[in-house]
Amino acid sequence: MITVAVAYHSGYGHTARQARAAADGARSVSGVRAELHDVTSLTDGLWEGLSGAEAIIFGSPTYMGSQSAAFQAFAEASAKIWVDMGWRDKIAAGFTNSAGVNGDKLNTLTSMALLAAQHGMTWVTLGLPPGWLYSADGRDDDLNRLGGFLGAMAQSPSDAGPETAPSLADLRTAEHLGRRVAQTALRLASGRRALDGTAV
Repeated sequence: MITVAVAYHSGYGHTARQARAAADGARSVSGVRAELHDVTSLTDGLWEGLSGAEAIIFGSPTYMGSQSAAFQAFAEASAKIWVDMGWRDKIAAGFTNSAGVNGDKLNTLTSMALLAAQHGMTWVTLGLPPGWLYSADGRDDDLNRLGGFLGAMAQSPSDAGPETAPSLADLRTAEHLGRRVAQTALRLASGRRALDGTAV
């Protein structure tokens, strides 16, 4: 079995819904299991879980144009993994949520991609064309309705609780990302086995 870990922080529950959607997408792929890891608590169990995964999907809300303080604390604490290149060659991806339609979410995803690059990980993009306002006949329930490429973006109105936001379209986009990461991790593992002579 391939393990996809979703390492996330959620301040109010909206990003947690995104995290669950990404995990659902990953586990929809045969031969893949998904684990959710709340990075608020930097426990040995967290680091062990991420160490044992073939892929890590990072998730954080975008606050004031950047990742949350809790996610940043996790990123900085991962320096002890970086010293030994413990995550090198793992698959990585990311998602984020903010109240604003733009909200400078790209800055958060860029920070996650740089974190992955410093760890020597291989970043997986969203792999979807933009939806919604990209064309005159776009719909607000399109996949990738917010038009991101680096990772999955979601928008939750500031006065909407996590029981109603983010939208179904945004959750389906996170699910797509989880599935894409799982498929990529499976292909990579299959290629490694072939190179090792353990599979044809």
